[in-house]
Amino acid sequence: MVAQKGKDLLLKVHNGSAYETVAGLRSKRLGFNAETVDITDAESAGRWRELLAGAGVQRATLSGAGIFKDAASDATLRAALFAGTILDWQIVIPDFGTVTGPFQITALEYSGQHNGELQFELALESAGAISFGAL
Repeated sequence: MVAQKGKDLLLKVHNGSAYETVAGLRSKRLGFNAETVDITDAESAGRWRELLAGAGVQRATLSGAGIFKDAASDATLRAALFAGTILDWQIVIPDFGTVTGPFQITALEYSGQHNGELQFELALESAGAISFGAL
């Protein structure tokens, strides 16, 4: 994959009928993690750690920061956070693919300077199986 514009990484939420881009995100970050299960014992060769393949919990995290450009996206995210709702999300990674799955909003923070715009930060955690589709 060659260099891509960061603005082309899109975070979308399912609104009940289609995926819509979360308005005003200036920065986005997607991470994948897999926990390990250590099965090292006294007979492990050379006392090197041994791991059990395929046994750890996998998860994905999403975060973003920016400004709300419309009241609808602000209301959607706020309602989902307060209700603890798990929504379907889609992350479009340019020239790579699309990651789709259920996520729960774990943080929604607002901030602002007296001479600037209101900003928000968003954090999501995967809440089920994540799928990947190549572009």
